[in-house]
Amino acid sequence: MRDLAEKWSVAPDWPSATINSPGLAVRAVPGLDQILVSGDLDAWARLSDMDGTGVGALGAAQGDRYGARLARDRLLAVSNTPLALAAGWHAEGFAVTAIGAGLQVFEAEGPALDAFIARGTTLHPRQPSASAALSFAGISAVVYRHDGKLRIHVDRGLAAYLWTWMETAAANIAAESPS
Repeated sequence: MRDLAEKWSVAPDWPSATINSPGLAVRAVPGLDQILVSGDLDAWARLSDMDGTGVGALGAAQGDRYGARLARDRLLAVSNTPLALAAGWHAEGFAVTAIGAGLQVFEAEGPALDAFIARGTTLHPRQPSASAALSFAGISAVVYRHDGKLRIHVDRGLAAYLWTWMETAAANIAAESPS
């Protein structure tokens, strides 16, 4: 029987994976706690001691704990340390779902970042939108800025595809830039 797995990209060793090209550097970001909050975001904000607004696409998040807005009543909360609220339904009107194992996070930076963004999405690189959930490189992703870098969260099953796309985009941007 033919091995159909041979046509799929092999996932890199994420902790050491990097893309370095003139004007652009991309790496995987390990160890972030990621939870999906659905429902009354104001109630969640009061109990979590985090901002319930969240940043939209290409918006600027700051600090060790922040949120990315996905919809009117949905937020991706991201933290360098574990978030304290238990998964499940909360009587205050919101649900918490741990999704960190399902999402791979990448970070891109450099002077060619706007060209990279322009290849990945139709949004203007300097005009944030309300929702951080968008189509990036042809797949659903959560995209925003954090400490001057672009962060991209994608379903872990699509991470190898996105990595290959990012390698190609970085190479093409480098080839097009004046020497």
